[in-house]
Amino acid sequence: MSKTLAGNPAAEVPFSLKKIIPPMLAIIVGMIMVILDSTVVNVAVPNLVSYFHTDLKTIQWAITGYTLALSAVIPLAGWMTDKFGSKQVFLATIIMFVIGSALCSMAQTSTQLIIYRVIQGLGGGMVAPIGMALVFKLAPPERRGSIMGLLGIPMLLAPALGPILSGWLVEYVNWHWIFLINVPIGIVGVILGVKFLPTADRQQTPHLDLIGMILAPIAFAMLAYGVNEGGSVSWSSTGALTGLIVGGAALLIFIAVELRQKNPLLELRVFGSSDFTRGIILSWIMQAALFGSMLFVPLYLQQIRQFTPLETGFILLPQALASGIGMPIGGKFFDKYGARPVAIIGLLLISAALFSLSHITADTSLWNIMPLLFMLGFGMGLSMMPLNTHVLNAAPRKLVNRVTPLTAAAQQVVVSFAVAGMSGYLISRTTAHASHGGNPLNAAVQGFDDVFFLASCFAIVGVVLCLILRRPKPAAADATDGSQPDPSLMISH
Repeated sequence: MSKTLAGNPAAEVPFSLKKIIPPMLAIIVGMIMVILDSTVVNVAVPNLVSYFHTDLKTIQWAITGYTLALSAVIPLAGWMTDKFGSKQVFLATIIMFVIGSALCSMAQTSTQLIIYRVIQGLGGGMVAPIGMALVFKLAPPERRGSIMGLLGIPMLLAPALGPILSGWLVEYVNWHWIFLINVPIGIVGVILGVKFLPTADRQQTPHLDLIGMILAPIAFAMLAYGVNEGGSVSWSSTGALTGLIVGGAALLIFIAVELRQKNPLLELRVFGSSDFTRGIILSWIMQAALFGSMLFVPLYLQQIRQFTPLETGFILLPQALASGIGMPIGGKFFDKYGARPVAIIGLLLISAALFSLSHITADTSLWNIMPLLFMLGFGMGLSMMPLNTHVLNAAPRKLVNRVTPLTAAAQQVVVSFAVAGMSGYLISRTTAHASHGGNPLNAAVQGFDDVFFLASCFAIVGVVLCLILRRPKPAAADATDGSQPDPSLMISH
C-alpha cells in the first residue's frame, strides 16, 4: 500500500472533487475548442468556396491539411511532455492553436487559409492527448474511471454543437467567426491552465526520430495530393502520378527507416500481429467510409437543397446524438461478445444508411434523410470504440504502449486520404454526368449519389472483413507486465 501511495502523488492526500474541478475546466476548455474546430468547417465549406472564388477541390485542402498536421504531431506528444513538461506543452499548443485560428479568420486567399489551418492542426494535435494524460495523473486510481468519464463531455457535445454553432455564425455573423471564436475561448483556457494545472516533472527523453518526422508528412501529404488529383482529373495526370510516385517512395523509405529505429516515430513492428493488422485495416475502412462521406451531407443540403448553414446544423444533429447513444451500447456489447458481432452490426447499419443516401434526389424529404443520418451515427458509435479497443488488445504485449500514437495518427491520415479522394471523385462524377447534357442540378445530385455509393461499398468491404476478425490471443490481450496503452493517446479528433 505504501508503494502505491509513494508512486501516485494524487493518492497521497484525500481526494477532493472541489480541487480537481479548476484544472479539469482548463483541460476541457482546451479540448472542446479543438474538437469543435474539427466539425465546424464542414458546414462552412460552401461559403468558403464562394468567398474565395475557388472550388471544392481547393477548399477541401483546408480540411485535409488540418488532419495531416494533426497526424504529424500526435506521435510527438509523449516525447514533448517528457522533454518540456505536460503543463508547458499543453499551454503552448493551445496558444499555437489560438494563433492559427486568428490567422484563419484573417485569411485573404484560399492558399492562406490552408497554410493557417496547418498551423492550427500543429497546435491542436497535442491538446487532446496531453489533456487526457493530465487528467489521468490528477485522478486517484479508485476515482480515475469516473473522472476520465467527464472528458466524454467535449467528445459528445462538440460533434453535436459544432455544426449548429458553425451554421449560426456563418448565417448571422460571418465565416470569419468560426475561427475567431477560438481566440477568447483559448485565452480563458490558457489563464485557467496557468493558474490551476499542476507542474509536472520533466523526464529523461529517448532519441527523437528526426528522419521519421521529415519523411512522414512528405509521404502522407503527397499521397493525399495524388489521390485527390487522380479522383478529380485522371489517374494518369501529371499531378496524380507525381503525388503517388513521390509519396509512395517517401512512404517506402519511411517504413524502412522506422523498422530500423530503436525508438521510431511510429511503431510499425506491431503489424507483425495478424490480429492487429486485421483490426486496424477494418478500422481504416470504416473511417474512410464515414469521415470521407460526412463532408458531403452538408454540401448536399446547402448546394442542392438550398438549406441555410444553421438549418444544416440542426439537420445533422441526429447523427451526432445517435453516435453518443451508440458508444456506451457498443462498449457493453464488446465486453460481452467481442468486437466481431458488434462491428458487423455497426457496419451493416453504416452500409445501409450510405446505400440509401446514394438514392437521394433533389427533393427527397428530410423525414427520409434524417433517419438515415441517425442510422449512420448509431452505426458509427456502435462499432468505432469496440474496433479501437480490439486493435489495442491485439497488439503484442511488448509494443502495446506504442500502439496508441500509431492508431491515432493513422486515423487522421486515413481521414485526409478519404476527404481528398472523395472530393476529387465528386468533382469528376459531377463533370461526367454534366457532359451528357440535361439539368446541371441533376448532374450534381448524381455526383453526390455516386460518392455515397462508393462510401457504402467501403463499408460493405468492412462487413466482409469482420468475418475474419477474431478475439486476440490471451498473451496479447493480458498485459500482466504493466505494459498498458498510453491513456494520453486514447482519444483522437
